[in-house]
Order: sequence, then C-alpha cells, then structure tokens
Amino acid sequence: MQKRKRQKSYLTPIDVAEMLMVSPTTIRQWSSEGKIESSATPGGHRRYKRSDIERFAREKGLTLQLPDDQTMRILIIDDDEDVLKYLTKVFSRIDTPVITMVANSGFEAGCLVQTFQPHVVLLDLYMPGMDGFEVCKTIKQNPASKATRVVAMTGFYDDENVSRILGAGAETCLSKPFKTETLFAAIGIEPA
Repeated sequence: MQKRKRQKSYLTPIDVAEMLMVSPTTIRQWSSEGKIESSATPGGHRRYKRSDIERFAREKGLTLQLPDDQTMRILIIDDDEDVLKYLTKVFSRIDTPVITMVANSGFEAGCLVQTFQPHVVLLDLYMPGMDGFEVCKTIKQNPASKATRVVAMTGFYDDENVSRILGAGAETCLSKPFKTETLFAAIGIEPA
C-alpha cells in the first residue's frame, strides 16, 4: 500500500503555477493585480489557499492540473441506483485517492455541483425532469463551475446524442455499459 503525502495547508507560487499550467511569474503578477488572493510570509513570500486557487480556476474556466497529493472529487449523476452503487464501489476499490458523491436527479446535481465542487462530473444523459444535456449546459454556463470536467454516459449512444452533449460542453460520451478501464482513461485515473 502506497503512503499518501500530507496535504499542505498552503501553496507556493510554484505549486499554483503547476496547477494552473502557467509560469510562477504569471502567478506573482496575477497576485499583484489582485486577481488571485494571497498572503505573505514574514519573509515576504506569497502563499495561497487551495480553495482560493480552485475558485479562481472555476471563475476563469481554467482546468486545474491536480498535484499528486490532492484528492479528486467526482460527482456521479444517474437516476439508476444500480449504476450509482456500481460506480461508487469501483472508485472505492482503487488506490488513487478519490472522493465521490452521487445525485439521482438534475436538480440534486445542481445543488451538489455548487457545494461539493467536483473536479469531474459523470453524467447520465436521460433522467426524469432535468436531463443530462440541461445539467451540462447549466454547469458550463455558470462561471463558478464552468471549469468542471463533464464526462457523459448513456445507454442511448448514437451520433446525435454524442453531438448534442459535446456541444453542451462535455469532454466525451461513454456508451453504457463500459469497461472500468475506459472510464478511468476518460477521467484520467491510473488505478494501481
């Protein structure tokens, strides 16, 4: 079993630059301009809260490159309880640190996107009430969540559905049932 590193309570300009895939100079400039909140050590070095950087990335529509010590948050949205149980179990059995939450409706998903602030949303296309197309559009149109990655999944996989969900902002669409390897590749997880 691999040891997990203790997560730092603060980030340096280099840490933030790696997360946002820009140079440390850019981070320092954004801090000077007040675009990113920071504090200073007694020695004058800038330090950042992880939550502030995540919020900045969401507001600017930037994709975060997660450091090895950060736990990925995944929101699973599906009206099929068996699918929710299966996917939750799949993520609980891997060594990669992942936190999952589930929602079985588009409305519940909207609330959780705001409070849980997932890095990735696994989204079923067809649910009663608000379907996956509407949920995806809502996520992508909101400045606070537009950087959230959306991976769609459906038992009704065809060119029209794929085109519609990609047009709504999803990265990809998986055909149900799918292999766990396909799911992990879509999310960017390498299970041990």
